[in-house]
Amino acid sequence: MQTADFKNFEEFWPYYLSEHRNVLNRRLHFVGTTLVNLILLGAIAALDARWLLACPVAGYGFAWAGHFLVEKNRPATFRHPLWSLRGDYRMYRYMLSGRLWGPATS
Repeated sequence: MQTADFKNFEEFWPYYLSEHRNVLNRRLHFVGTTLVNLILLGAIAALDARWLLACPVAGYGFAWAGHFLVEKNRPATFRHPLWSLRGDYRMYRYMLSGRLWGPATS
């Protein structure tokens, strides 16, 4: 599937899942997204925007480790940053609900 062929997020979603087949990659994304959420809460609680500087390090650090070291592919965020962010949070929601923890990507 060509990445330029996506007309909307729902067309992008199967591609996004295909780039996250490895369960360890998905789990690293989960850790990174959880850290980002905690950092955001910390920034709000402390009323200190400097905390936000840690968000890209936490989020991308774990996600990119999952892609480059585990999945051995190029993160979709390079070509589709907003859809990838949306995909990450959908995947995160699915994982919170007990889906996508194992090897099957449904």
